[in-house]
Amino acid sequence: MSRIGKKPIAIPKGVTVKIEGNTVLVQGPKGKLDTALPAGIKFEQKDGHIVAQRENDSQAALHGLARALVNNAVEGVTKGWTRELEIVGIGYRAELKGKGTIVFNLGFSHPIEYPLPSGVAAAVDPKQTRISLTGIDRQQVGQVAAEMRALRPPDPYKNKGVRYVGERLKKKVGKTGAK
Repeated sequence: MSRIGKKPIAIPKGVTVKIEGNTVLVQGPKGKLDTALPAGIKFEQKDGHIVAQRENDSQAALHGLARALVNNAVEGVTKGWTRELEIVGIGYRAELKGKGTIVFNLGFSHPIEYPLPSGVAAAVDPKQTRISLTGIDRQQVGQVAAEMRALRPPDPYKNKGVRYVGERLKKKVGKTGAK
């Protein structure tokens, strides 16, 4: 039995949940999200909670997944999701151009312009080495952060590049001198 799938999801005040077929529509103070459910998983609303139930044990792997997706949607419309990136390297920086574009200088011969999708907002600190991404859709915020990190992944030899805040890197030793 899925331990995560059995947990009920508490519905905070100001959040409305509609279950229509295989989609769950969640609306809250920050916006609204719709989550598609896998076949065989049903949700029921009981006194301020949502409970995920599966038809049989062949959907055991999807039971916890479906519950986690709906929980992420409920949390997203109430609190929102945040992902922070850190830029390390001499001359590496990012700046906000307008509201919908971030311009990266990452040691290439040209600056890289990254257009932000709708639903994700970004803030760059005054030192231009930290980016904070916020949005209501956890998957979208994480995907944007991963794409920004992929522009210049952290180098294992010099530790330069774009990384998540708190990401631990294993520094490799360079070449040893010839004897």
